[in-house]
Amino acid sequence: MYYFTTRTVALFPSYALKEKYVKELDDFLSFLDRSGVERYLDFHVRSNKGRPGYDRYALFATILFGFTFDRGSLRDIAKRCEYDMRYIYLMQGDVPSYRTIGYFINDYILPKRDDIFGCLVSQILSDLKITIDEIFIDGTKIEADANKYKFVWKPTKWHINLCNKVRNFLKIISLDDNIPSDDIFPSFIIAKKITEYMGIMDNNSKIDNKRLDSLREYLDKALEYEEKEAICGPDRNSYYKTDHDATAMVLKEDYYSGLGSNMHAAYNLQIAVARGIVIQRFLSQARSDIKELMPLLDKVHHAYGQYPKAVSGDSGYGSYENYLYLEAHGIKSYVKHQSWQGNVSGRNPSQYTINDDDTITCLNGITGHNIDIKNRHPKYADSVFYRIDGCNKCPFKDFCKRFMKDRTEDYKIFEVNVKYAHLKRQSEINLLSPKGIELRVNRSAQVEGVFGSLKYDMEYDRLRRTGMERVDTEITLTLLGHNLRKLFKHFRGISESKYWVAPEGLESETFKKPRANILSRKARRTKEKSVNQRAKDSYKYRRKKEV
Repeated sequence: MYYFTTRTVALFPSYALKEKYVKELDDFLSFLDRSGVERYLDFHVRSNKGRPGYDRYALFATILFGFTFDRGSLRDIAKRCEYDMRYIYLMQGDVPSYRTIGYFINDYILPKRDDIFGCLVSQILSDLKITIDEIFIDGTKIEADANKYKFVWKPTKWHINLCNKVRNFLKIISLDDNIPSDDIFPSFIIAKKITEYMGIMDNNSKIDNKRLDSLREYLDKALEYEEKEAICGPDRNSYYKTDHDATAMVLKEDYYSGLGSNMHAAYNLQIAVARGIVIQRFLSQARSDIKELMPLLDKVHHAYGQYPKAVSGDSGYGSYENYLYLEAHGIKSYVKHQSWQGNVSGRNPSQYTINDDDTITCLNGITGHNIDIKNRHPKYADSVFYRIDGCNKCPFKDFCKRFMKDRTEDYKIFEVNVKYAHLKRQSEINLLSPKGIELRVNRSAQVEGVFGSLKYDMEYDRLRRTGMERVDTEITLTLLGHNLRKLFKHFRGISESKYWVAPEGLESETFKKPRANILSRKARRTKEKSVNQRAKDSYKYRRKKEV
C-alpha cells in the first residue's frame, strides 16, 4: 500500500502548479514510500479535541519539505500552507496551524527521530549509490535558545565550604557525632541534626534560638546546592536557567575575545558525513570533541549494521581511547593526534618517534631504550621510561629541556605509552599517504561544507527549541533537510558533487624538518613564562591599549 503517493483531489483547485514542480514533489513522495518511513508514523497518539485530524503522511512530508527549503520555522510552514502552491500540493489543500505542526513533531517525530533519520538516510544513500566505507567526522557548537546571562556554575566548591562550616558549627553545639569527616555530605543529615537540636531545646529553654535559625539557613543552602548539582549532573559544570540542558561554552566567533570569558548557552553537535551526505549525528553537552567519537560511530553501526572502513577527523579526536576503539573495530584511522600541527609546521615537533623495534628516536637521531628507574613509577598507566643520552651536545637541547628543572643533566627521560605511540605513528603514516592526502582535502570540503551550508546558507546559527530531546529533534530535521536538498538536485538531473581524487603517482608527504636554531631561540625566549601567563599579559596589553 502507498501512503504518501495516494492523493485526494481537491474539489475546487484554485492553483496551477508547474509540471516540473509536480514531478519533483511526486518523486519526493515516491522516495518516502520507497523508504518505508510510514512504519514509524503508524501508531496511535492522543486525539486532539476541537480540531479535525490531518493526514499524518501528508503533514510529515510537508514538514520535511519545510526543513529542506526553508528555515524550519513552524509559523513559516503553517503560513506557506496557505499560499505556497508546493505546500498546498503536499497538504492537499489542508491548512494546519503552527500548533498542530508542533504537536505532530513532538508526538510522532520526536519519539522515533533516530529510526526516522536512519530510514530516510539509508534510502538516500541507496538512491545516490553512496557507501559509508569512508566517512568524515567533525563537531561544532550551536548556540541554544537561552538567556546568555542567566547561567549557573556547579557549586561544588561552595558546597564543600558549606559542609565544613556545618561541621564546625555542630562541633560547637556538641552534635558532631556520625558526621563524615571530609567532603560533601547530604542535606538530610543537617535535617536530622535540626530535629535533635529541637529535642534538646524542649528540655532546656535556655538554648539560643539563633543557632536553630543558623542550622535552618544551612539546610536551605544545602538543598539549593544539591538541586543545582542534580541539574548539572556528573559530566558538566554549568547550566542555564532558561534551558537546563544547555551548557556554558565559548563559541568560535568569541574564542579569541576575553580569554574565554564570553560564555554562551550551547550544545555540541557531532556529525558523520559520506560524499556530502550526513549519515549520522550525535548531540551532547560536552565542551570538547575528544569523547564524542565513540558514541557517534556506535550510532552509525546501530543505524546501518556496520562500521565504516576508514574515518578521517581532526586532532580534537586524537586520544588513546579513540585510537584503541578504531583499532578494535577494524577501522582505518585517518585521525590527527594532538601534535600533528606542530609536526607539520616544524614549529613544535614531537620530541621523539617510536620505531618498529619499540625503541625511540629523538629529534637529533639518537636512539633511546626502555629502562627501569628505582623508586620512581610512571605517572600514567601502561607507560614506561625511556632514556636518551648525550643531550648536552645536542642542538635541540634548549627546546627539549625547556620544562626541566635541572638542565645540566646529559640525558633526558621520556615517559612513553608504547601502544599509544605506535597507534599515533600508524595514523601519521596513513595521513601522509596519497589516500590520506585525498581524505584531508575532502574533509574540509565535505564535513566543513555541511556546517557552512547550515550556518550561512540556511542562516541556522541558533537553535529555536529548548531541552535535549526537542533540540535533537530539530537538528535531526535540519540535517535531513540538508540531505534532501542533495536528493532534489538528483531529481532535477544535476550531477553529483565532484570531490578531489588523488592522482596516480602522487607521493607520500613528509613532515617539515625541524630547525634547531629556531626552536632553541623560541625556547629561550619563552621558557621564563607559562602559556597562561603570556596570554594574560597579552590580554592586559590589549585592554590597556583600548582604554
